[in-house]
Amino acid sequence: MFRKKIIILGAGLAGLSAAWHLQKRGIDCQIFEKETEVGGLCRSKKINGFTFDYDGHLLHFKHRYTLDLVKELLGNNLVEHRRNSWIYAFGTYVHYPFQANLYGLPPSIIKECLIGFIQAQKNGHHRQKCKDFLSWVKRAFGSGIAKHFMIPYNTKFWTLPPKELTSEWLDGFIPVPSLPQLLEGTIEESNKEFGYNARFWYPKKGGIGSLPSAFAERIRNIHTGCAISEINLKNKEIKFSIGNGEKFDYLISTIPLPEISNLIRSLPEEVRKSFKKLKWNSIFNLNLGVKEEDALGRHWIYFPHKEPCFFRAGFFNNFASDLAPARHTSLYAEVSYSTGRTIDKGKIASQIIKDLRKAGIVGEHSGILVRDINDIEYGYPICDKNYKLARGKILGELAKHNIVSCGRYGSWRYMSMEETMLEGKTATDRFR
Repeated sequence: MFRKKIIILGAGLAGLSAAWHLQKRGIDCQIFEKETEVGGLCRSKKINGFTFDYDGHLLHFKHRYTLDLVKELLGNNLVEHRRNSWIYAFGTYVHYPFQANLYGLPPSIIKECLIGFIQAQKNGHHRQKCKDFLSWVKRAFGSGIAKHFMIPYNTKFWTLPPKELTSEWLDGFIPVPSLPQLLEGTIEESNKEFGYNARFWYPKKGGIGSLPSAFAERIRNIHTGCAISEINLKNKEIKFSIGNGEKFDYLISTIPLPEISNLIRSLPEEVRKSFKKLKWNSIFNLNLGVKEEDALGRHWIYFPHKEPCFFRAGFFNNFASDLAPARHTSLYAEVSYSTGRTIDKGKIASQIIKDLRKAGIVGEHSGILVRDINDIEYGYPICDKNYKLARGKILGELAKHNIVSCGRYGSWRYMSMEETMLEGKTATDRFR
């Protein structure tokens, strides 16, 4: 029997998955969460008849194991959807992904994108040979698609030029069509499915927060409202803001990696310098409850150009009709920002609503019944030239002290919800 004391920090998907897998094998653990409820960013809230997630969260499955796990947790409260997503560019809507659906764009744009793609075919699609993301984009798609979508969208999303990004975060997130597939999506609207998110799953009722709640119902020793003030490596102890503490033999942390430097005071200077090299974008998320029906059934829309201010908008009620009253819309819009590209938080919500109306997503005379703001400090880890070495040094140092840092923010990687749950499982593999 495993007798070491295991503590898990954070009750988001990674932490809950780790606890669930440990306890399923009969291994005791305790999980501490600073918020008053479980779920992390994978939570939902109900406001005046509308249900909103903390930003857009959808389930995509590459592994049968994870699908079976979620089905076990949610039972009949899980529905599969075929993606209905769009891109708004050059005054029109085209199907996502842009690189496979040029139909409907201005002829001059189509011509430039086609010629560039054909020329790029001679170069292959081997991102491993590309030093930066911009080089990979041009090699994979050509100069036209790079110019008209990939560069502006990724600059807007990541808040820095693609040349400053590496390509190690890709891992299948951006689909590359063949030339026949691109031609098919140029001559007419294509129904072909591209990308990892061509189909997705979502709870029928309750929003995405139903998933962590289902985990929590099966897990013992979850302690909420427990903010951590210190991790003492010498004494193998965590201390809470309220003053008490807990000893540990092993620690599984899902706390955002940059915050660890504030919690551990005895780190080597070289490791502390590595923390300062970590970069990320933040997401200002505005949820709206609108007295208007969205009859188009759209799931989400990308906006690559400078205007509107948001890079994506989505429709919760098209994931599940239960998330809004009848003939109403529950939607979200996301603006990316960082220390290098700031926003005026006092004005951005009003600008989002103004731009939603200009784009025709919210009618000029539609009543906005609910406004809900989520200012998400840690959006997506940024993979720049310092990322790999800095992350490796930090995780290596933590491992020396029996600390496993996992999850999107704990391991500091761009990953899906499925990958987050699997990483929680992987973090428990050493405990046999």
